[in-house]
Amino acid sequence: MASDEIKNFGILGFPIGHSLSPKMHIAAFQAAGYPNYNYIAVPVQTGRLMLAVDGLKGLGFRGANVTIPHKTAIMKFVDAVDSDAMIIGAVNTLVNDGGMITGYNTDVTGFLKSLADANFMPEDCNAVILGAGGAARAILWGLCKRRAGYITIGVRNPKKARVLADDFSVYGNIEVMDWKADEFQEILKAADILINTTPLGMYPDIDAMPPVDLKLLPEGALVYDIVYNPAKTKLLQTAEKLGYPTLNGLNMLLLQGEEAFRLFTGELPDLEVMKKVVEVELGFKI
Repeated sequence: MASDEIKNFGILGFPIGHSLSPKMHIAAFQAAGYPNYNYIAVPVQTGRLMLAVDGLKGLGFRGANVTIPHKTAIMKFVDAVDSDAMIIGAVNTLVNDGGMITGYNTDVTGFLKSLADANFMPEDCNAVILGAGGAARAILWGLCKRRAGYITIGVRNPKKARVLADDFSVYGNIEVMDWKADEFQEILKAADILINTTPLGMYPDIDAMPPVDLKLLPEGALVYDIVYNPAKTKLLQTAEKLGYPTLNGLNMLLLQGEEAFRLFTGELPDLEVMKKVVEVELGFKI
């Protein structure tokens, strides 16, 4: 529904200049008939997060997105937290309803929609996640939410990653392994999907990739890298040469933004408009 009402939105993080969210959301607002909806990047240093949330209320911001390093810390400063965000332990979207700010996590929605778009059904699948950092939490919850059969987290340091597995053990069958161990190689042989949540291969370190032998995967296994710059990481290039279907992080980026837009406005945005902005900013076609 078109409107000439003025509403303000933003994204909180530090550093924040690299974010695609401002241009992506402004283009979507304009396409939806909201020319007076503003969206700005707001640099917020650690230790000033509570002041920032109070500022959103005081200035009447309708909503905001949240990025590194504040996704977890911000939870204690909002008035309510959505169930998905509470389980994941991270918030990436804030909605202000009359001075009450609720935190959401749209990453899990973006992840699950991206799987659906790729015609991959995670129910009862054998999934392998590479990495156990913040990005892995939404992926892990999405798989648990859709009742994946068995989830293995492959990492460099299993001791640290077991904390993550313990957090989600009540929701699914989850194991942690050293990604160089022989038992992990056996797990790869039965995997239906391999998901990289590490930054290995992300620009500018485009020659890096997780130390896994993709040739061990069964025929037809989906190789998913949530990195979106470059569009084809070394991991995905290697998987394609071996004949595996692949998926990068661009669709997840767009779909989590779509869900944030819906929370902000009650409507779905024109995803093609958002996609074109991302293509221009990254300098390649999606």
